Amino acid sequence: MPTPTPAATPATPARLGELWFTRCPVPTATGIAAELGLLTAEFAPEGITVRSLQDAPAEVARDHHYTHALPGLLREGGNVPALWARSRGEATRLLGLSWIEERQVVLVRPDSGLGSAEQLRGRRLAVPRHRLAIDFWRAMALAGFTGALASAGLTLADAHPVEVLADAGQGQWESELRALLAGEVDAVYAKGALAAEAATRHGAVVAVDLDDLPDRRARVNNGTPRPLTVHQDLLDRHPELVARFLAVLVEAADWAAENPAGTARILGAETGAGPSGVAAAYRAGGHRTLHLDLSEERLELLARQERFLHGQGFLDAPVDVRAWSDPEPLRRARETAAARRHAG
Repeated sequence: MPTPTPAATPATPARLGELWFTRCPVPTATGIAAELGLLTAEFAPEGITVRSLQDAPAEVARDHHYTHALPGLLREGGNVPALWARSRGEATRLLGLSWIEERQVVLVRPDSGLGSAEQLRGRRLAVPRHRLAIDFWRAMALAGFTGALASAGLTLADAHPVEVLADAGQGQWESELRALLAGEVDAVYAKGALAAEAATRHGAVVAVDLDDLPDRRARVNNGTPRPLTVHQDLLDRHPELVARFLAVLVEAADWAAENPAGTARILGAETGAGPSGVAAAYRAGGHRTLHLDLSEERLELLARQERFLHGQGFLDAPVDVRAWSDPEPLRRARETAAARRHAG
C-alpha cells in the first residue's frame, strides 16, 4: 500500500503538534467527545491541536478514513474498512469495540406480502455496488441478509442476490429503495437513522427487524461490533497520549449515559438525521452503550465478521482479531478516568 508523502499529509504527533481522529457518522464516543470539546480541552494545554479528518481538505484527508494510512490517526468506525486495512498490511492496532443496536432491518414493498425471514426464500435481494476501494455498503447488505436468513435456517444460496449499481449523487439507500419500488428487487437491507427516514419517504415497510432477533450474532455487521483502531506508529511513539485519548472517550461515554437528550441531539448532528430518524434508529437506553471494551464476547463477534468478510472476498488476507488487539491502552485509560472521577 502506498504511504502518503510528507507534503500531502498533516503533521503527525511525532512532534506532538497535531493529533488526528476520524469517526463514521454514527453513534461513537469519539463523536460525543469531539462535540463536547473534551478532546480539545485534554490536549490544548500542551499545544497539541486535535483535528477531525472529516474537517480536513480533500487533498489532505484523501482516503485515510478507510486505509488508515496516516501515522497520527485514531479511528472509530465500521469494522469492514478497519479489517480491510489490516488485511492489506497497514500497521494498526485494535484498542476497543462498542456494540450499539442501530436499527437493522429488511425492507419490502407494502403490497409484497412479505413479513418474515422465511419468506425471503427465493426472493431477489438488493446488493449495492459502489465505486470504492472497499465497498462496505455491499458488505453490509450481504451480512444483513445473511443474518436475517440465518434466523430462519436459510443462507444466501436460498435467495437471489441482485446487484444494484449505486448512484453516488443520490443519498444513502436511495438506489436500492428505488429498485425496490420499481419491482427490480424484492427486499433491501438498511440500517441507521438515515435509513429510517429513507424508508418513510419511499413507503417501504419492515419485513424483518434484526434488532428483535434474540441471537445478537444475527446482527454482526459493519457497525456491530464497531472498532476503535490506532496506527501502530502513534501507539509506539506516544502510548501515554493514546491512553489519554481513550480516557476522554471513557468520560464521553459516561456523559452520554447520564444525558439521553443531549446524546440524541449530538447523534442528530453526527448522523445528519432528524429527531424522528434518530428515535427510530436508536432504541431507548442506547445512550448507555457507547463504552468500549475488548471482552472475549466482542472479540469473538468481530472474529465472526472477519470470517464472513474473508469468505466473501472482501479481505486480502485473514486477520487474527485477538493478535490484532491490544488491551493495555484501554486498561490505562480506565484507570485514568477513574482517578479523575475520584479527584472530583
